[in-house]
Amino acid sequence: MATLGLIVGNRGFFPSHLCESGRKQILEVLARENISVVALPVDATTFGAVESHADARKCADLFKASAAKIDGILVTLPNFGDERAVANAIRWSGLNVPVLIHAYSDDGAKMTIKDRRDSFCGKMSVCNNLRQYGIKYSLTTTHTISPDTPEFAADLQRFAGTCRVVKKLRNCRLGAIGARPGAFNTVRYSEKLLEHSGITVETLDLSEILGWTAKMSDADAAVKQKLTAIQQYTSTGAIPQLPVIKMAKLGVAIDRWVEKNGLDATAIQCWTSLEEFYGVVPCTLMSMMSNSLMPSACETDIAGVVGMYALVLAAKSPAALLDWNNNYGSDRDKGVVFHCSNLPKDFFEHQKMDYQEIIAGTVGRDNTYGTIVGRISPGPFTYCRVSTDDLHGCINAYIGEGTFTDDKLDTFGGYGVFHIKNLQSLLQYICKHGFEHHVAAVKARVAESLEDALGNYLGWNTYHHGV
Repeated sequence: MATLGLIVGNRGFFPSHLCESGRKQILEVLARENISVVALPVDATTFGAVESHADARKCADLFKASAAKIDGILVTLPNFGDERAVANAIRWSGLNVPVLIHAYSDDGAKMTIKDRRDSFCGKMSVCNNLRQYGIKYSLTTTHTISPDTPEFAADLQRFAGTCRVVKKLRNCRLGAIGARPGAFNTVRYSEKLLEHSGITVETLDLSEILGWTAKMSDADAAVKQKLTAIQQYTSTGAIPQLPVIKMAKLGVAIDRWVEKNGLDATAIQCWTSLEEFYGVVPCTLMSMMSNSLMPSACETDIAGVVGMYALVLAAKSPAALLDWNNNYGSDRDKGVVFHCSNLPKDFFEHQKMDYQEIIAGTVGRDNTYGTIVGRISPGPFTYCRVSTDDLHGCINAYIGEGTFTDDKLDTFGGYGVFHIKNLQSLLQYICKHGFEHHVAAVKARVAESLEDALGNYLGWNTYHHGV
């Protein structure tokens, strides 16, 4: 549940009674949308609104006292509102959170001095002052809107997603298990640029985690528990018992390290050390983590898992890391995404555990059990790629939305056919700007939340395809 600080703007020579009714209505809408509120009591100021220097101080002190639980601020303008009081309340609170500016619509039949709002104009003044103060803010889809509409409810949920992404990414802890595979220069990244945005990377040598698994007995309670979890998660009937036990031990070692270090997501070396020297692929374990909203990326792609985690936060549903992999016949707006795979099972129509057909040709089938294979079910999705740009000292991202289709395809691994409007333009952008072949995806439409969070509040160079 998101918690928003609420500022009801007021300006005395406009009808103050609109603040009373407006405050009541906005609180009802927030409650209906399952959003908690920190707001001045109705008797703390005139109708609990913020207009004067003293009002702004009261509001700022309240927000400061509740800073730990406030994810964002909603400014609502039932009338024109006092732009200085709004800006001062936010500045003095010391909060560095997203801010949504909402303005009520006027009723054409109520345009006398008694009932005219002028919020249409007041919103511009508030935005102007926030920009002067250096306070970043978000806007509703339309300039003015009644709170009691589906459109405003959608605005609130989009903003709540923005708040989640900003809050968590600014204090994110990622785990890199193993070195970058030598054949994958594409997954290079800058720890320093990520740290500058609040994203910390903890590293672990693959030899350490394999050493921990070597000390475990098949009879260990934790190993048995993880084995049961794997068997309940996916069909393992066609898989020999030994590799599944090995997966369980590896899973216990990963879980313990993640918990010890307070990690939010992981990226794991796979190709091909784990297969050669341990005898399994980690895909099932990664799929399980991703499906429980703790994303895990393969090939130690830390920048890729940043995109996955951002999507998870925006959508509150599992994210996958995919390859932009193939064209789909002659349709220039369709293509194929693929991985070996470690996709979360919520992505699939049907799935099962299998062996990794590509690596098996190098290390043998018996060393490659553990993939989760199947076809991605049809439906909308949002994609995101984050990349650190060492040459220019910045973080870049692109985002957009598309649809997984039910077009026919006979292949292996985890795969899906997708449709994206003006796909060729997107592919040109990816190649011209040197982005990686990996892309994160979530089965929801949350591109607007992500664009606001990454581009506006985190300050990353963000391209929104199709907008």
